[in-house]
Amino acid sequence: MSRYPFLVGVTGGIGSGKSTVCRFLSEMGCTLFEADMVAKQLQLHDSEVINGIKTLFGSEVYSVDVAGQMVLDRKQIAATVFSSPAKLEALNTLIHPKVFSEFQKAVHDAENRGVKILVKEAAILFESGSNTQLDVVIVVVADEQLRIERAVQKGMGSREEIKQRIARQWPQKKLIEKADYVVENNGSREELKKETEALYSRLLSAASSACNHL
Repeated sequence: MSRYPFLVGVTGGIGSGKSTVCRFLSEMGCTLFEADMVAKQLQLHDSEVINGIKTLFGSEVYSVDVAGQMVLDRKQIAATVFSSPAKLEALNTLIHPKVFSEFQKAVHDAENRGVKILVKEAAILFESGSNTQLDVVIVVVADEQLRIERAVQKGMGSREEIKQRIARQWPQKKLIEKADYVVENNGSREELKKETEALYSRLLSAASSACNHL
């Protein structure tokens, strides 16, 4: 790819700080596409996805809250796929093509608006194969104990639950091997912002270089 927008992927394991890096990049002027958020919206509003999830996990995983809004029992689904890799693969097969399609729409919109850098944040960027859509990929990493503490503080589960989630994700070493840029997030929020600012400058240079090679 060698035209605007320059497509940047950001990924990292739970508690690594990838969402914070993405927020910083957004504040610096990048346009942000949150793949995981899009996937969650599809699970609540796309009839094909909803019917597929009901087939896989049973209609009882959906309910309606007091405000009349559809609610998905994500904890029940997580518990099921934890013990059934086949159902996890089926769920990903159901959702990922639609997320891919939504990202293509975002790219087209960014082209029309003259966006220089479009950032795609995704938890399973390499695992889904969506890294092939991108110009470069940033991997955010941190020490495991720090990741566990952050995730627990955010209410993402108990220490044991977080450890189990980390065990199911790609190891950071494997992510680093595939990364174009690595951001280490073992310090303060201010230190992370400074590192992200430096990275943003490099991304601007890479984007300009790519555009000039048209």
